[in-house]
Amino acid sequence: MPPSTTEAQAAYVGVGANLGDARLHLLQAHEALGWLPHTVLVGRSGMYRSAPIESSGPDYLNTVVLLNTRLDAHELLAQMLRIEQAHGRERPYRNAPRTLDLDLLVYGEERIHTAALTVPHPRMHLRAFVLLPLAELAPALVIPGLGPVIALLGAVAGQRIDRLAS
Repeated sequence: MPPSTTEAQAAYVGVGANLGDARLHLLQAHEALGWLPHTVLVGRSGMYRSAPIESSGPDYLNTVVLLNTRLDAHELLAQMLRIEQAHGRERPYRNAPRTLDLDLLVYGEERIHTAALTVPHPRMHLRAFVLLPLAELAPALVIPGLGPVIALLGAVAGQRIDRLAS
């Protein structure tokens, strides 16, 4: 598959799971993301545990990874959906527990609003399980249309989230 863009873009991907061996699913997802065509896994945050939001089931494990990719945002999303499916992701209802959840949080400086994709992720600024790992990985990141990631942390300070030992 040819690259979809000539310049590599920094893409931040939220990785989460709360079914099965969640830790293993996250580690395997990191590896799979790093093997995508025209993509390099640059870094990843530590692993965090948080309670489900607007859902039920076991606690989630979450990380954020930074990719450097020449895939355009829609092709990257398609590849992420394939990785989810390979891990048995099912979507029986909104916010259902899941074996793997991959969310494209930020793609370069772009703001994308299509039927299939909204970037920056529309609820990322409301979720400690996104903002804390993202701030750990990229404390100087300015999220297009939202501002510095560090400045957004106060709004989620009341959400329970625990960083796990490596």
